[in-house]
Amino acid sequence: MKIFFYILIIIFICLSSTSCTVLQWRKSDQEIQKKFNHLEIESKISYVEVDSLDLKIRIQEIKSEGKNVNLVFIHGAPSSLSTWDGYLTDATLKATANMYAVDRPGYGYSNFGTPISSIDDQAQLMSAIINDKKLKNIIVIGSSYGGPIAARVGVLNANVKAVVMISPAIDPTNEKHIWASRFTQWKLTRWLVPTAYRVAGDEKKVHAKELSLIENDWKNLTIPILHIHGNTDNIVPYENIHYSEKTFQNIEVISISEKGHELAWKDSEFIINLITKRVLQIQKEN
Repeated sequence: MKIFFYILIIIFICLSSTSCTVLQWRKSDQEIQKKFNHLEIESKISYVEVDSLDLKIRIQEIKSEGKNVNLVFIHGAPSSLSTWDGYLTDATLKATANMYAVDRPGYGYSNFGTPISSIDDQAQLMSAIINDKKLKNIIVIGSSYGGPIAARVGVLNANVKAVVMISPAIDPTNEKHIWASRFTQWKLTRWLVPTAYRVAGDEKKVHAKELSLIENDWKNLTIPILHIHGNTDNIVPYENIHYSEKTFQNIEVISISEKGHELAWKDSEFIINLITKRVLQIQKEN
């Protein structure tokens, strides 16, 4: 019991001495717009309301006339649309496609703190946003937990032409249990944990089950799928790449040596080049 008490004290001290803004993984509309205005990039933030769920989904758009390919970015956990800043500000991507980054339910400013743990329900919401925005020729990019959501959107929406999964947690039999996530579930410690981490813990608790519910539909996904994974990933096991190889029909896997779960951010230039190639391929096909 003493050990448990000491752990609580350590957690409390760590949380008290750390920026709440950082721990919540989100930026306000004003903070985002200030940054993009400074970079002289035209950015629009909007909210899609889902009355039946009493839900608002926040979207950031970077677009211009004449672009016929649309990129939709889906973040992992815990995170928010701001994690894609390096992509939304990239000159090459801006020159070739429109871009949309979304706060998933429970994160950022999409009903912060109220999760929707169903992968299918989240994908249905993303598909509805695509339809609401009347987007065509879409590449959905998902990182970590957002990877299987991106692939599921590809199953649901015929306007999706390709999927890029970065370090995705896609294999229901290879879910890594992170001991720290237990603090998000215990009543005694849950209140100590920052909101974004509680949402991530709620998703993690049922993630393997949610993956199992949708995996039989992967056979219906015939569009190009790209799975990129670092072979030293200690958050989402590298073995997920083997699941993708045997499960998806039209799959390309890229293994990155000596890289971990931070692949999407530390190797963004490499990934942006891969995304750009797929944009150009879709443009050629059209």
